[in-house]
Amino acid sequence: MVYRTTQEEREKRYLSKLAALSSKTLGRQTPEPECEYRNPFQRDRDRIIHSKAFRRLKHKTQVFISPEGDHFRTRLTHVLEVSQISRTCARILGLNEDLVEAISLGHDLGHTPFGHIGEDVLNRLLPPFRHEEQSLRVVDILEKREGKGFGLNLTQETRDGILRHSINDKIKPITQEGLLVRYCDKISYICHDLDDAIRAGLLKYDDLPSFVKEIGKTHSERVDTLIRLIISGFDEEEGFKDDAKFIGVIKSLRDFMMQSVYSAEILRREEEKVTRMFNFIIEYLKSNIDKILNLPEVYGWYNSDSEKSNIAIKDYISGMTDSYIVLYFEKNFLPSSWPLKLDF
Repeated sequence: MVYRTTQEEREKRYLSKLAALSSKTLGRQTPEPECEYRNPFQRDRDRIIHSKAFRRLKHKTQVFISPEGDHFRTRLTHVLEVSQISRTCARILGLNEDLVEAISLGHDLGHTPFGHIGEDVLNRLLPPFRHEEQSLRVVDILEKREGKGFGLNLTQETRDGILRHSINDKIKPITQEGLLVRYCDKISYICHDLDDAIRAGLLKYDDLPSFVKEIGKTHSERVDTLIRLIISGFDEEEGFKDDAKFIGVIKSLRDFMMQSVYSAEILRREEEKVTRMFNFIIEYLKSNIDKILNLPEVYGWYNSDSEKSNIAIKDYISGMTDSYIVLYFEKNFLPSSWPLKLDF
């Protein structure tokens, strides 16, 4: 206990008065004994890292589906970059670094295969689907801790940060740490998606608009500029303000990426393929709901009720990796090859 209380005293002494203190956490959904050497936010982080959903992120696409080359981002490298940027900012601003790390690592656990495209397609075919809500569902229900039932039983602060990390969400996170991750998530994926788009040949540096070049010539310069803007947009008395300069910069960058990258013809063609694949799988699962009911016991809650079946199908598909859903499609919709026996 002395190890944890020492950490708690250090938080009270050195962190901003706006920081979320681990000793004053709003608690977990189900009360449980405290750890003697880790604070509640550190335990959240550890549970997320050791979850199966976290491990699957390494095989989920960020933007470019099945890219040729090892240097394009995946969903796993994305959450690691968000964690790094968020922790850097939290350390400078005096916010709780453990909490921003937990939120950062858990914010995309519910993302679909095939990145942004996969989420858009699943939301069209089985609405509503938002990856932030699915991420909360993963940590609350779908993940199973060995011998301790369903859900990771995270603190309310971490759960809220995961649910409210989208900058399009009009409801703000309840902590400044949650707001910080919301902003760092955006600068992370905008900057690395831009970097990947240049690597893929979709964009050339010379073709970038002047306001993008002014932010930085390289990926690291762009990230550094935006981190500085976030830090300067934090008020020690009021925290992050709605009219902070960096919010407008992020919006302009995102609008540029939407027009130049996310709606690019090559990605739209891939979206058509993903749509057809998802359509086939969804209709197959609707007609064979027992295929889900025979999965691990978490899906045993569902019955033939259409609404519950749709929830189960969204759980199942969003949990798939890019490689697994392709194999699933091949297994169920393509004829199998047979070995040829030759008589000589």
